[in-house]
Amino acid sequence: MSQTDTTEVDVQALEQEGEIAADYIEGLLDIGDYDGDIDMDVEGERAMVAVVGASLDELVGKRGEVLEALQELTRLAVHRQTGQRSRLMLDIGGYRERRRAELSKLGADVAAEVRQSGTAKPLAPMTPFERKIVHDAIAAAGLRSESEGEEPERYVVVHPAS
Repeated sequence: MSQTDTTEVDVQALEQEGEIAADYIEGLLDIGDYDGDIDMDVEGERAMVAVVGASLDELVGKRGEVLEALQELTRLAVHRQTGQRSRLMLDIGGYRERRRAELSKLGADVAAEVRQSGTAKPLAPMTPFERKIVHDAIAAAGLRSESEGEEPERYVVVHPAS
């Protein structure tokens, strides 16, 4: 099988994940009597499913906690049907996109602060999704960061350039 065939198969598998996830989320929306449209996409090596519509804040919860739980349940539903571990990303009401922008700015701001002060700075605990965005922003700024602590209190520490 050529590289193109492998990539095509991977995209098809990710599209199938997205369809399974969309059906699962649609069922949950129906049970909860929520209105929302579902968008599916494949970004990089992940299926992306987004629920868009009005009054979905309850499905995001405080600091995205409900969204994280729904994402895990959706991944389990996909795993049950495919037998494969899913890295599916779920977004509701644009929360992850807004959070990504906030965290990228936070990472850039903290990098500038650490570069100026020359001292390491720990940040507040974050989810794995949030830490990844901050790590990427720190790396883009040319500094080093690492995660420390145990879930759910795991956090990022930003270090000055060596």
